[in-house]
Amino acid sequence: MTTQQFTDLFPVPRPLIGMVHLAPLPGSPRWAGSIDDVIRRAMDDARILAEEGIDGIIVENYGDAPYSAGRVHPAAVAAMTIGVLAVHGVVREVDDRSSIKVGINVLRADVISALSIAAATGAGFVRTNILTGALVTDQGIIQGTAYEALRERRLLGTATPVFADVLSKHAYPIGVGAALELEARSTAYRGLADALIITGDETGTATGADDLRRARAAVPDLPILIGSGLDAANITALLPMADGAILGTALKEDGVTEAPVARARVREMVALVRALR
Repeated sequence: MTTQQFTDLFPVPRPLIGMVHLAPLPGSPRWAGSIDDVIRRAMDDARILAEEGIDGIIVENYGDAPYSAGRVHPAAVAAMTIGVLAVHGVVREVDDRSSIKVGINVLRADVISALSIAAATGAGFVRTNILTGALVTDQGIIQGTAYEALRERRLLGTATPVFADVLSKHAYPIGVGAALELEARSTAYRGLADALIITGDETGTATGADDLRRARAAVPDLPILIGSGLDAANITALLPMADGAILGTALKEDGVTEAPVARARVREMVALVRALR
């Protein structure tokens, strides 16, 4: 993805992408039995994000822990498709001329299902936590599926951009001394990611400034996004080092990842990024 293509997708400098964390879906251990409740919560969160000026929204099956190391259950794909369509509807309802792009992340790293949902719903992009290499995670060893995923995208007849994490959070590379620069170049130029995401070690932990600098030096020609831990205290220092950011925990009530989106927090972060622009 060139700089111009990223700008076409997000026509503002340094877009902020908020998270809609879906409640547990059918078949997951904490599924509560009502898809209507799941969709209602997703729509409520999406409405706040859209009304307060967020630039993008990622719909993610965050409530489905423990996550699959491979393909997710078909019930999750079906439920996420409904969720993405509902979020699209909210975005259009808030402003039918809105440039807000809706994306998809199917945890733990099921980019093939994400691309399939995108093809069915018209989503603007997908995220995957692991596209290349092999990482040790709490799901066991997960290997990247770039080979299969990008061929599946071709067969689907879409050009949905794939945003890929480099050395994903909650994961450790197999082997000793894996360099961020090498992993970034592999993800970009061998895995053919359209944008790179740099994160902290865990959900909600800040992305390191040095990691952002190293990724930028290694891959100067692709968009680089902050993937975790951006908040009101560090946005002025970190966001100018990236092409955009994904925010989840920082936008939730009391900074709790599982909580609903907090309107005041979204408003504050949008105001801060607009000031930086």
